[in-house]
Amino acid sequence: MLRTIQHHRSVRNFQPGRAVEESLMTELLAAAARASTVGNMQLYSMIVTPAGSPEFAELGPCHFGQPAATGASALVTFCADVHRFSQWCRRREAEPGYDNLQWFVNGTIDALLASQNFSLEAEANGLGICYLGTTTYTAADIVRILRLPKGVAPVTTVAVGYPAEPLPPLTDRLPLEAVVHRGTYRDYSPERIDEIWAAREASEETAQLLEENGLPNLARIFTERRYTKADALRFSRAYLDMLREQGLFEFDIAEAE
Repeated sequence: MLRTIQHHRSVRNFQPGRAVEESLMTELLAAAARASTVGNMQLYSMIVTPAGSPEFAELGPCHFGQPAATGASALVTFCADVHRFSQWCRRREAEPGYDNLQWFVNGTIDALLASQNFSLEAEANGLGICYLGTTTYTAADIVRILRLPKGVAPVTTVAVGYPAEPLPPLTDRLPLEAVVHRGTYRDYSPERIDEIWAAREASEETAQLLEENGLPNLARIFTERRYTKADALRFSRAYLDMLREQGLFEFDIAEAE
């Protein structure tokens, strides 16, 4: 398992026309279903959309047509889901109170834990995976395409399939001491920040990115090209609107107090 984890890479190019065998897909989903879960409530659902289906074609634009989405053998959308558990409660004359932010967060945690189990099992079986962050950008469209009922919201999507050769190189990570705090959070001095990012900033990949983007440093590429504030605010509003429409953001401050 450690070898699988250490050799993880995001695969964006898959062998065309090669489906993941149904028995193997079931194995991956079973691994996902064994993930830790809040209160053993399993507040998530997994929607498997195979290549070639009408829904698969509709989902491509939701993920901006990126090759990982359009070329995968299947897209698996992991959703926070309080709908199923709430239905069970009501059938047992127990009134649920899960139509709020707290339980959306719980469902999100459950969904992401399941997605990681799914991904690890996929990679252990020679498959490639790629997490699609675009899920939260176009969540309302995904809700419509996948016919998600109230109480269900898309959190992330995993593209899965057999990798095309050659495999992409391993991406770098910050040094372990950059992300580990022991006892309490240890804030970062300016010098420590420089030290943590030094290797990445000095890499050939960064040099190429700076040349392509005409910017003086890597941080500016993130803030001005990849993840701008304007985009973040636009997608945040859209996602919050979706949560309200799906009944997952019922919150009255006066009532809470």
